[in-house]
Parts: sequence; C-alpha cells; structure tokens
Amino acid sequence: MKSNEKAVAEKLLQCNAVKLSPDNPFTWASGWKSPIYCDNRRVLSFPYVRDFIKSEMCNIIFESFPEADMLAGVATAGIAWGAMAADQLKLPYIYVRPKPKEHGLGNQIEGYYEPGQKVVVIEDLISTGKSSLQVVDVLRQANIEVVGMVSIFTYGFAVADKAFQASGVPYRSLTNYSNLIQLALEKGIISASLEPILLNWREDPASWAGV
Repeated sequence: MKSNEKAVAEKLLQCNAVKLSPDNPFTWASGWKSPIYCDNRRVLSFPYVRDFIKSEMCNIIFESFPEADMLAGVATAGIAWGAMAADQLKLPYIYVRPKPKEHGLGNQIEGYYEPGQKVVVIEDLISTGKSSLQVVDVLRQANIEVVGMVSIFTYGFAVADKAFQASGVPYRSLTNYSNLIQLALEKGIISASLEPILLNWREDPASWAGV
C-alpha cells in the first residue's frame, strides 16, 4: 500500500465517510448487497480532511495529467471537488449534469469551454464506471478531449477496469477498497477472519449475500 493511498483511506475512516458493516450489509440502488458504504460528501464537512483530500487530488492531476487545461466535475458529488481542485491549480472549470437541464438553455455541460480543450474528469467514487463514462461520452460529443479521470475512491471492480480500458480513458484514484480493508485490519476495525469474505465480495458483488 502506498503511503499516500493509506493516508487518504485513514482520513476517510476518520470522518466516517466509509462505513464497513459485513454483518449487516447495505443495499445499493442497483440492489446489490454490500459490506461497505462510501459517502465522500461527508468529507466536505471536515475542513482539514477536505483540504488534505483536495491537495492529494491536485498532486495526482499535476503528476499524471500535466497536459490538462480544464477540469470537469461530475454532478453532483464531483462538483465541489472539481471546483476546489480547479481553484488550487488555477484551471478553468465546468461540470456535467446526468441529463440536459429541462428549462432555460437546456445545458448538460455547465460553464464555458471550447472544442479541443483537454479535460480531466473529477469523480468522488468509481464503482462499475458506467455513470462516470457516460460523462466522458457527453464531453466527447462536445468535442472536448478527455485525457483522464481522477476519483477519491474506487472499489476496484474488474468490470470498471475493463470499461475504462475499452473507452481509452486512464483513471487514477486517491485510494481504493484493498487499501481500506488492509488499514481496517491494522486498526482492528474488522477481524482477520472477515478479510477473505470482504475481498470475495469485490469479485462478485452481484451475487454476494452477506456474511
């Protein structure tokens, strides 16, 4: 586990943005049962953690995608993170709605942009990658070049890796599920006997029914 990935995972646990409950699993909107629930919106309420996450995000953008000349947040959870990172990096900023606005100008992309600009998409969380890559499609249809995506957390599902590879979009995440489980073990938040169960969930989340 890289030190920065571990530090980010620790911050998420510190402010309860991530909850682990293998004995009483959560139910996602998809119907999947999950031993973990990640709500990075909670981080926004903790100024020092928020500042740390923002700085780590900016470091990854600067190191991995130096060619970017704009950031794009994914509505709604990625909007705040994208705006903060764009402010620190002094880059133009836009955000993308799930669907076009039903009144006014009917925009799906909010903000000023020009065709051909190179953009990094900012997400808070990547699960299957489906909704994140829908944003990529919207930007590409507007002739904006998507050079990459950065998220705070990813579950590391194989289906997401395949989807991003197929779309030709490289992505980086500040931390991930494996790092979180390892840290939770180190801190005694979960027992060693639960580790294989928790890792098994990630391999086939649609069929997982709990402990």
